[in-house]
Amino acid sequence: MATTEERIVNGVNVSGLEDAVEAISDDPDVGMFTFRAETEWENALKSVTTIDEFDQSGETIHTREFTLQGDEPEQILGERTGPNAVELLLGALGSCLSVGYAANAAHMGIELDDLRFEMEGDVDLRGFLGISEDVRPGYESITCTVYVNADATEKELAELRERVEATSPLVDAITNEVPLETHMVVE
Repeated sequence: MATTEERIVNGVNVSGLEDAVEAISDDPDVGMFTFRAETEWENALKSVTTIDEFDQSGETIHTREFTLQGDEPEQILGERTGPNAVELLLGALGSCLSVGYAANAAHMGIELDDLRFEMEGDVDLRGFLGISEDVRPGYESITCTVYVNADATEKELAELRERVEATSPLVDAITNEVPLETHMVVE
């Protein structure tokens, strides 16, 4: 049974969130999504990624088109016309955590006054450049600091953090091995 009265906390429609949880609990197919991104190399170390559709329950949903510019800093032979891929990963993590904190806080009845994330990660280019097999090509480590100002106790905020980190798709993807299958099509 759908909730009729709309309840908004932190700009999140809690009633709608509860309805979504109920709908997905009743029919898990409603919660099945396939997200897509298409990246095209432009020149030098520049690329552009386009995102404009996803599938929900096997149905393609066309949305507004988003583009993300990618490049490298001058120190890595780029022109710095956009963030590089490892920086975009940090931004994606911050965005995912922001959604998780806002939605879970709203569901818990915690009103957020301020919320921000600072992420940083260490990369040793010897791995990426193939100089050393002993150095991984990606992040050696990532640190995320959450700054929160809310009408909640430290215990409630600790519970909020635990909920968010336990259910964050990007925390999961970063901290657990995700199967990756690649294909090459020669045109």
